[in-house]
Amino acid sequence: MAVTLRSLEVAVPATVLHQDEVREVFSSQPGLSRLASRLVSAAFSTSGIERRHTAVAEMSLRHGSDGAEAVFFDPATRQILNPSTATRNDLYVREATELYTRAAAAALSACEGVEAADVTHVITVSCTGFFCPGPDYRIVRALGLAPSVQRSHLGFMGCYAAFPALRQATTICRADPDSVVLVVSAELCSLHVRVTDDPDTILGASLFGDGAAAAVVTGRDLPSPRPVLRLDHFDTVLTPVGEEAMAWNIGDNGFEMVLGTYVPHIIDEHITGALEPLLARDEGVAGRPYDEIEHWAIHPGGRSIVDKVEARLGLRPEQVTASRETLRDYGNMSSATVLFVLKHILEQPHTGGEERICGMAFGPGLTVESALMTKLGAGTRPGGAGQRDGTRQGDGTRQGDASPVLDEVAAGVR
Repeated sequence: MAVTLRSLEVAVPATVLHQDEVREVFSSQPGLSRLASRLVSAAFSTSGIERRHTAVAEMSLRHGSDGAEAVFFDPATRQILNPSTATRNDLYVREATELYTRAAAAALSACEGVEAADVTHVITVSCTGFFCPGPDYRIVRALGLAPSVQRSHLGFMGCYAAFPALRQATTICRADPDSVVLVVSAELCSLHVRVTDDPDTILGASLFGDGAAAAVVTGRDLPSPRPVLRLDHFDTVLTPVGEEAMAWNIGDNGFEMVLGTYVPHIIDEHITGALEPLLARDEGVAGRPYDEIEHWAIHPGGRSIVDKVEARLGLRPEQVTASRETLRDYGNMSSATVLFVLKHILEQPHTGGEERICGMAFGPGLTVESALMTKLGAGTRPGGAGQRDGTRQGDGTRQGDASPVLDEVAAGVR
């Protein structure tokens, strides 16, 4: 049976960080060594990013102080401050809740044939903050979902977590085709910005931004006025090396990212092996050249990661345009980023017929999560997902009416 992602919407904070301006601020921070200042200039300038969004409004470089006490950034001295983890998490609770609910409301509002009362499951994703009752609870309350909705939260998994969330939603819908699963990822990476001479910290500061994305997944056979994604197969692979190259730890002054410069080389060396079990599930793509898969939704953890995947797999530049443009306009928003990439692909003109999509995201471990999907045109009935001749079903993991409420909450994302 077919399981489809029927709507996908995003939300970002209002404050925009322009990469060239942020680079100058970071490179001029007091206490930064001359070498670190040069690293800042190089990392920011070669990132492939033009702008990012932040939930920390006081970090805006184009507005003066509002008179409030500076906590994260002092506009008078242009100094980046170092608040405690508790202070950072307090802001996460407030700002992430707004992004979660705004993206979720927009996704439901955009999903024809599905109302808030139809939602049976909520899956939330984040690795940049914690609170309880958590975002899954807040979404149910804010959107007026049924109190019996089953809720799950995938926390602290890192950049690849959107795919396990979609895999879980697919498993739920294959077990009960009438299920409607709301998947919502929200990441506030900029809350954890710090100034040190550490190269990993500098690299993270040059890449990370804030954003949220929400998707409605169901097995219901519904018409759609816009293209949808059929969710065909998922797989998970741990590379034999890289455990120390990417990590996410909790420190006294925020979460501390370990993002080694060797990560792109690990991906380059192991990407083809990581894809083998996924593509072997579908005879439509197994054994074929990689560039015959129309779209590639690569999590743009950084420009060099997209470069390595494109070169190693022999892809055409246009096949990774969605990843590059997402990185350019939003930066790396951890788990939410690949959902932005998928939305970009959904919004590209549909060429007719079925367009295959291979998605990949990378995270601590080093973990490679992958997904094989199919873009279907507007009005197309999804048919039997994964039931082409010779394909195999399954996921591969190794090792009351609330429409007025939805319209009101979603208004801010349109």
